[in-house]
Amino acid sequence: MELRHLRYFVAVAEEENVTRAAARLRVAQPSLSRQIRDLEGELGVELFDHAARALCLTPAGRHFLQEAREAIARVDEAVRSVREYAHGEHGEIHIGYSPTLSSAILPHALRRFQNLYPKVQVRLHDLSTAEMLAGLRARDLGAALLVRPRELALEGLSFQEIVRFRPAVALPPAHPLAALSSVSVEQLLDQPLIAYNDSEYPEHRAWLERIFAEKTMPKVVAEFDSFSSLITSVESGCGLAIVQMGFENLAGSRLEVRPVRDLQGREFSFGVAQSRKDDSRLTKEFVASCLACSELGEPAMEA
Repeated sequence: MELRHLRYFVAVAEEENVTRAAARLRVAQPSLSRQIRDLEGELGVELFDHAARALCLTPAGRHFLQEAREAIARVDEAVRSVREYAHGEHGEIHIGYSPTLSSAILPHALRRFQNLYPKVQVRLHDLSTAEMLAGLRARDLGAALLVRPRELALEGLSFQEIVRFRPAVALPPAHPLAALSSVSVEQLLDQPLIAYNDSEYPEHRAWLERIFAEKTMPKVVAEFDSFSSLITSVESGCGLAIVQMGFENLAGSRLEVRPVRDLQGREFSFGVAQSRKDDSRLTKEFVASCLACSELGEPAMEA
């Protein structure tokens, strides 16, 4: 028994006429009649009452009609599903991201991507830079939103910039520098610094070194592996933190964020990375969705 036998049977049963069914199927009437007889012979059951004047189903034929329709529907759905999967319309994609930096980008990128692929599951993973780079190399991640790593760390990966972030300082609301509209590097030299953990976020320490390149960098008194811990430490008065413009959206009223002036060219690049070996359609479309966010023109992100 082949799938066409089921399609032929359903057409004849629905049309209640071999001639009309043959025209609908675009097959010769004698061939269609022979296929129906072959099907009955294989089943060992008469599906149509051949003695009746009009073509009608036997009780067994009516039962088989329901089963045949369900079988055809299941096959059609399987074909549709595998075609959608092959074209990247099903499945899932794993994305690494930095919540402190992607808060203005990720929602827009996700919305654009899900509009294109509503049946694809996007799995988000809040990871350190080191974990994201490892995930990309192992192909556990399709893409990652992160600060541009050093060139050596990008071996085997591609990185495309989305935005550049300007330096800013996060400080308690009661701090004297909070009364200013902007802060100079000189005003930060005698202030204790709170930073991200150097082992997991080496790009942050490299950025601090660039900012204080011509000065003696202030002492880093504490390191943390999350922005929430950093906010709590700054809020409690342990020190100040060099962050990016836009950090105020995360800190809310707990901290004041002021731009650090006269630092043109010392912004840092934030973008999307992927493995050079990954040529999947889903990865390409997600990366394209991220890059489309560069057109948002968020003032807090611009250099």
